[in-house]
Amino acid sequence: MVNEKNILNRLYFVAGCMFVFGLAVVFKLVSIQFFQGDKYKALASERVVKNVVIPANRGNVYSVKGNLLATSIPKYDIRFDAITPSAKTFEKYVKPLSDSLSKYSGKSSSYYQNELRKARANKNRYYLIARNVGYSDYIRLRNFPLLQLGAFKGGLIVEQTTKREHPMGGIAQRSIGYERFDEKGNVTRAGIDGAFGVKYLRGTDGQRKKQQIGKGQWKPLNDANEIDPKNGYDVYTTIDVNIQDIAHHALLEQLEKYKADHGCVVVMETKTGEIRAISNLGRNSDGYYYERLNYAVGESHESGSTFKLMALTAGIEDKVIDTSDVVDTENGVIKFYGKSVRDSHHGGYGKITISKAFEVSSNTAIVKAIDKAYGKTPSKFVDRLYAMNLNNDLDLPIIGEPKPVIPDPRIKNGRWSGIALQWMAYGYGVSFTPLQTLTFYNAIANDGEMVKPQFLREVKEFDHVVVPFKKEVINKQICSKETVSKVKQLLKNVVEKKHGTGHRLYSENFSMAGKTGTCQKDYANKDKLSYISSFAGYFPAENPKYSCIVVIHEPDKSVGYYGADVSGPVFKKIAQKIFTDTPITDEVKSLQVKVASVENEYESFYKTAQTYKTVMPNVVGLPAMDALALLENMQVKIKVKLEGSGVVKKQSINQNIKLKNNQVVVLSAS
Repeated sequence: MVNEKNILNRLYFVAGCMFVFGLAVVFKLVSIQFFQGDKYKALASERVVKNVVIPANRGNVYSVKGNLLATSIPKYDIRFDAITPSAKTFEKYVKPLSDSLSKYSGKSSSYYQNELRKARANKNRYYLIARNVGYSDYIRLRNFPLLQLGAFKGGLIVEQTTKREHPMGGIAQRSIGYERFDEKGNVTRAGIDGAFGVKYLRGTDGQRKKQQIGKGQWKPLNDANEIDPKNGYDVYTTIDVNIQDIAHHALLEQLEKYKADHGCVVVMETKTGEIRAISNLGRNSDGYYYERLNYAVGESHESGSTFKLMALTAGIEDKVIDTSDVVDTENGVIKFYGKSVRDSHHGGYGKITISKAFEVSSNTAIVKAIDKAYGKTPSKFVDRLYAMNLNNDLDLPIIGEPKPVIPDPRIKNGRWSGIALQWMAYGYGVSFTPLQTLTFYNAIANDGEMVKPQFLREVKEFDHVVVPFKKEVINKQICSKETVSKVKQLLKNVVEKKHGTGHRLYSENFSMAGKTGTCQKDYANKDKLSYISSFAGYFPAENPKYSCIVVIHEPDKSVGYYGADVSGPVFKKIAQKIFTDTPITDEVKSLQVKVASVENEYESFYKTAQTYKTVMPNVVGLPAMDALALLENMQVKIKVKLEGSGVVKKQSINQNIKLKNNQVVVLSAS
């Protein structure tokens, strides 16, 4: 009896435990269902479905005449969902597909048969067939056996990305620029593409969903909530492709001849400040030159003798110096506080006018004239430089411009010393970028009006001008017309007078004016002493149309280093070819054909994509891939069947017909 009672008690206990456990389970289910359901649903959804960004097509960058300088080209990854095809379909097509892939890649057909069968056995729904292929290869691959059956029967998966390309290759690549993101999302910007990326070029990204299909692989989903990307605007620069080509090759030839470290050249339209060409070339460890850094905008250095124009303009404007003043160069060496100023001409030039001193680039004469005029009031000299806007940067949209350096006796730590004034007179102790120096020379060419360098002409959305860029005046008159006239004559004499440092550049066929410059680098260390050679000026000498600066760093001293020898010939070649209206080179013609081809290929696509959302567009004449991409991204989800490859010749539904979901559109291409 006792045993039976114990057994019953145990049964009651077990039953009670099971009842409590059951209540706990029910409570948990109710809690999950009604209180935590949304949380777990969201968590489950996050694990199998995620939102991904559809990058917007970045706007194109064009030259002033409409030549393409930078564009986003679509690239494709081709993958294979190995379990989507039926067993019968897979076996029927696995060998023909492998044969086609073998011809495409060069690997054996047996290799692909083994890989495809392995992918199916492992239930791989994301097998990579080809990565980062262009349009023509994409068309070829999607028409291979099995893949031509499409996504639902053949397991074809296509993922499109865009790659930024520069049809001009390495020419002006740094100035055209880029906007790049690393794995952490940090952005690096350079040139025009980087400067105007956020505001105009980038566009607005879209959004779509992807479903996880195992092993960290994700497959795109068609979803009604998909947001289409909005393409960026197109930017039209002031660059002239023909002038850019002339400048690039003239600079490259001279860099190679003198085995220089790096150099740059800028060509600016005098009246407007529009940059017609900008080339920056640096040497790599193998001795080849490429667009390494934007030296013209971002590299500040001591000016050397090109600053003598600024110094004399200041003195003439303040009426403390005149071009007819006579200065004794003595024996070619003068001293200030124990520091020597020397002329390159041994023994000096004797007693000469300021005009001739500028023409022969006499350091001693210019320094003595500035010291006599401003020695007791150096701040007056600095104030005149400030009045000519030489202390201000150009406020360029392109990143990296440093502020000019001008010593000032009134500023603490203003780089002033007992010899600062004298050293400034011939271009030491001051620092400017090539573009800052050119802006001043351009102001002289422009009768005293200083204009801001312009890199953009306008921003467009198709044919509609969104933002026009107009001439910007920095200073309406940096000095009097009388002063401008005098210094213009000085610059002209440098080239035309037989004793002028630039006379070897003289030509009877065209006129030009400018100033040579030769500046020592690392002059405190004689073992590392090197030079910066430059030439700045404009052409024609009367009614100038273009200004130009050429700066070359560290030419081989055994070959030559003076500005007239190293940089001057680059200036002359550019001026001569532009001024004499030399026909466009075969290389530029070839480039323009290539650029035009790319432009025509994408212009129709972008216009149509923005216009048609629910009605059938006219895709005849478009590349088949672009037609497919356009139709597959409409608001109406249609099925597109492509017959053939190449350019679309015929479409099964006429233009402007209202489309329905799941409607089939047949495109015939050849």
